[in-house]
Amino acid sequence: MSDFKLNRNVFKAQSALQASDHSSFYVKLTWQERLKIASYLNSIAFNYSFEHPPKMDKSIFSARSSKLNG
Repeated sequence: MSDFKLNRNVFKAQSALQASDHSSFYVKLTWQERLKIASYLNSIAFNYSFEHPPKMDKSIFSARSSKLNG
């Protein structure tokens, strides 16, 4: 994912109102682009590679049928 690069050295002075106005940028993006950005930010926050996310451990989940009124 070379499109996005988190640069922790960049700072832009803004008012609180300007800083809180995130929707004006994200509303212009498709839901696929927003999902890609969210996935990238998760990979940064949880320290895993965006290209190779960890696999979900499905062994702890189980499915069972429920019989309601019958």
